[in-house]
Amino acid sequence: MLSALNKDYVARHPALGISKDYFSFPEKVLQFGTGVLLRGLVDYLVDKANKQGIFRGRVVVVKSTDGPVTEFSAQDGLYTTHIKGVSQGELVNQMLVNASISRVLQSNADWGKVLEAVHQPELQVIVSNTTEVGIQYMEENISTGVPASFPGKLLAVLWERYRYFKGSAHTGFVIVPTELVVDNGRQLQEIVLRLAAFNRLPEEFITWIRTDNHFCNSLVDRIVPGKPRNLEELQQQAGYTDDLWIDVEPFLLWAVEGGENIQQVLSFQQADPRMLIAPSITPYREQKLRILNGSHTVSVPLAFLGGLNTVYECMEHAYMRSFFRTVIVEEILPTITDICPQANTFAQDVLDRFANPYIAHKLISITFQESSKMNARNVRTLLRYYERQQALPPAMCLGFAAMLLFLRPVKEENGKYYGARGGEQYLITDDNAALFASYWQEVDTSRSATVARFVEQVCADSRLWESDLTRLPGFTELLTGHLLGMLQEGAIAYAEGHHFSRI
Repeated sequence: MLSALNKDYVARHPALGISKDYFSFPEKVLQFGTGVLLRGLVDYLVDKANKQGIFRGRVVVVKSTDGPVTEFSAQDGLYTTHIKGVSQGELVNQMLVNASISRVLQSNADWGKVLEAVHQPELQVIVSNTTEVGIQYMEENISTGVPASFPGKLLAVLWERYRYFKGSAHTGFVIVPTELVVDNGRQLQEIVLRLAAFNRLPEEFITWIRTDNHFCNSLVDRIVPGKPRNLEELQQQAGYTDDLWIDVEPFLLWAVEGGENIQQVLSFQQADPRMLIAPSITPYREQKLRILNGSHTVSVPLAFLGGLNTVYECMEHAYMRSFFRTVIVEEILPTITDICPQANTFAQDVLDRFANPYIAHKLISITFQESSKMNARNVRTLLRYYERQQALPPAMCLGFAAMLLFLRPVKEENGKYYGARGGEQYLITDDNAALFASYWQEVDTSRSATVARFVEQVCADSRLWESDLTRLPGFTELLTGHLLGMLQEGAIAYAEGHHFSRI
C-alpha cells in the first residue's frame, strides 16, 4: 500500500529537499485562487526559492469558490509538480514535491481567518488568478459579510490591514494579478479605488491604497494541464498517493512591471531567471502575442483542413513543422526583434513547446474566434513585414488564405455555421461566421472571378480588420491564387506542391 503525501512522508525522505524548518517559515504571500496555473507557476517559484534558501516564506491560499478544502489539508498543502515536455530540444521528465502552501482557506466559511492573515507583518505580497471576469467592477458593500467579487474581497483585505496597523507607512502590499488582461494591475487598482469611493471609506485610507500599495501589471505564460490521466501509474513510480498532482510544461514566463523595490519584496524571483521584473512588460506581451499566439492563429487552419488534429501532430508532420518554423523564424521574428530583445530565445522556446508530446492541444479549439484573433495577432505583423521587406510574407499569406477557406460554411443550423473537412463537418465558433457566410454565398468556386471578388470584399471590410488590406500591394491577388489552389487540390496538398514553407 502506498504512503500518503504529507509532512510525515517528506520527513522520511530528505532527498525531496524539504527541510524540517520549511514548515515554520512565515506566511509572506496571500494568494486568491487554488487553480493549477498559480500552483504550477507562482507557487512553483516560491517553493524553488525556499529550497535554495532565498525567500523562506509560504503561501496562504484563499479558495473563492464554494466547497471543501480537505484535499489540501489532508496532504498538509503538499503536492507534486511533474515537469514534462521539451526544453532546448531535449525531453524533460522531472517530479518535484511542492511545500510552498501553508494552508487553504475557503472564502465564505473562513473569511474571518482570511482577514486575520493580513495582521501578519511578514505578509507583503498578494497574487491572484480569478479568470478574466474576476477583474470587473461590482457595486457592493464590503462591510456586510463576505464580498462577492474579487476586487471587493481585495478592498476588504486592504481595509483590514489599514485599520490593524493604524495606517502606518510601509504596511501595504505588492499586489500582482495574473489574470490574462492587458494592464491587469492598473485596471485592478482603478476598480478597487472606485469601490472604496462607493463604500465611502476615509480619504486617508484611499491615499494609503495609492501610496503604500503597488499594483503591478504582469504577464504569465505556462501550460499547466493539471491532473494526469495516468495518475495511478505515476503514483506507483513516485511511491506515494497525491490527489493534488499537477503536470506542467518545462517553459515558464512571469513578467512583472516594477523597479528595485518590487524586486526586493518579490525576492523569490532570484530563484529563476524566467521570472522577470522590468520597468515595462510590453515587449514580453508583444512577443507572446506575435510569436506564440500569432503563429498558432495563422498556421492552424491549414493544418486542420489538411487532416491534422493537434499541435503536436503538426510538429510530427514534415511540411507543417517547416511551416511553423518559417512563420516564426523568417516572417514574425524580423518584425519584432528591435522591440523584443529576447524574441529569438522565446521563438525557440515556442517551437519546443509546440513539440511537447505530453500536451494534446487541439487545433479546432485554437480556431475559436479565428478571424478576430487573426486581426489582433497577425495583421500588424503582415503590415510591418511589408514595410520592412517591401514584400509579402509567403507562409503567412498562405495561412491567411487557409483561414478564409476554414470559415467557408457548408451548412447553417439554428444560427450556427458548419464547415467541412473531407467527409466530416466542424462547428465554426467565430462571431463573424454569419458575415463570412454572406460573402461565401456569392462565390461560384468554378469561376475564379467570383473567388477574386470574395477576397477583395473580405479584405476591404473594416468590420474585420484594423486596415484596408486591399491596399497592401499584391495581397488580394496572392490570396486569390492560394484559395483557388486549395479549393482544387486540398489545403496541404496544394501547399506541399508549391513549397510555400521553403522546406
